[in-house]
Amino acid sequence: MKRIKGILLAGLCLAFTSVFAQTDAPKYSNEFLDIGVSARALSMGNSVVASVNDVTSGYWNPAGLLGVTSNINISLMHAEYFAGIAAYDYAAVAAPIDSVSAFAITAIRFGVDNIPNTTQLIDAEGNVNYDNITSFSAADYAFIFSYARNFGIPGLSLGASIKVIHCIVGTFANSWGFGFDLGGQYKYKGWQFGAEARDVTSTFNAWSYTLDQQTLAVFQETGNEIPENGIEVTLPRLLLGAGRNFSFFKNKISLFTELDADVTFDGRRNTLISSNPISVDPHLGLEIGYKGLIFLRGGIGNIQQSSDPTGAGITTFQPDFGVGIKIKSFSLDYTLTDIGNTSVATYSNIFSLKLDINKKKRST
Repeated sequence: MKRIKGILLAGLCLAFTSVFAQTDAPKYSNEFLDIGVSARALSMGNSVVASVNDVTSGYWNPAGLLGVTSNINISLMHAEYFAGIAAYDYAAVAAPIDSVSAFAITAIRFGVDNIPNTTQLIDAEGNVNYDNITSFSAADYAFIFSYARNFGIPGLSLGASIKVIHCIVGTFANSWGFGFDLGGQYKYKGWQFGAEARDVTSTFNAWSYTLDQQTLAVFQETGNEIPENGIEVTLPRLLLGAGRNFSFFKNKISLFTELDADVTFDGRRNTLISSNPISVDPHLGLEIGYKGLIFLRGGIGNIQQSSDPTGAGITTFQPDFGVGIKIKSFSLDYTLTDIGNTSVATYSNIFSLKLDINKKKRST
C-alpha cells in the first residue's frame, strides 16, 4: 500500500511540476488524442473513464484492461469528420498476461490526404503551370502501449500507458513525441470510480522542418511565417469519472449512467467551469440495455458559453446518440456525433466493432 501511494504521489508531483514549469506551452496540442475512440464511448459523451473494461481501456483508462476476460480482445474504428475531409482510424488489441495483469497496444491515425501543394504553381518565368501542382498528406499518428495490474487491494486496479506520437506534414515537417499516462479504477458497493492523469509528465513533440529554397521564397513573397525547429509541449490534464449500474425486471433491463469531468491546468478555457489556471469540462453519458444484447445510448458534452446572432449570451452543448448490439463474442456499435462547432451541425456517422477471441483448449 505504501509503495502504491509513493508511485501516485511521485506522478502527481511530476504532473504539477510540469504545469507550472511550462507556462508558455500552447493550450491545444496533440488534440487528435482528445477526440475519442469507440462508438460506444462517443455516443455517451466520452463518459467512460470509470466504467471502461475492454480493449478500449488502452485509450480511455489503462486500469480498465483488467476487465478483459477473453484471450484476445480486438477493436477497430473508422470515422470521417468535417464532411469527409479528415479520416480517423483506430485499431487496438488487448490480452490478459495472468490473473492480475493485462496489456494493450493501440494505434491511431488522424489525417487529411490529397492536400494540393501549390507552392510550385508559378514557375521561374512567372507563368502559371497547373501540371506543377502535387499533393501531400498531413497526419498525426499515436502508438500507445498500456499495462494494468491488480495490487491485491479489493476493488482497486491501476494502469499506465506510454505514448509515442509521430506527426507529418508532407515532406515539409515532421515531429516525434513521447508521453506518459496514469490511470486508476475503484469499485465500491455498486459504484464505479475512475481517474486518468493524461500526459502526466507533459508530452513533448520535437518538430523539424525541411523547406527547399523555392518553397522558402514562396513563403517570403506571400508573407507567411518561416517555421523553425522547436519543441511543442502538451500539458497534463486530469480525467475523473463516477458511474453506477441499475437493473430492472429481473435483470432484463439495465441502466448505466456516468458523470465525468475533464480538468485542465493551462488557464481559462471556454468550459462550464472556467477559471485561471484551472477549468473543468463536465460531460454525462447514459446507456440502456436489454438482456445484454441491445443497447441505446446518449450523452451530453462540450458545454460552452456562446452568443446568438443578436449578441445575447447563450449556453451551447453537444448531444450524442448511439446504439449497439452484442452477439456472443461480437459487438457492433454506432453513434451520431460531432467534434466541431456545436452551432454548426457537422455530425458524423461512426461505426466501431469489437471481437473477443478465445483459444480452444486442446483435448488430452
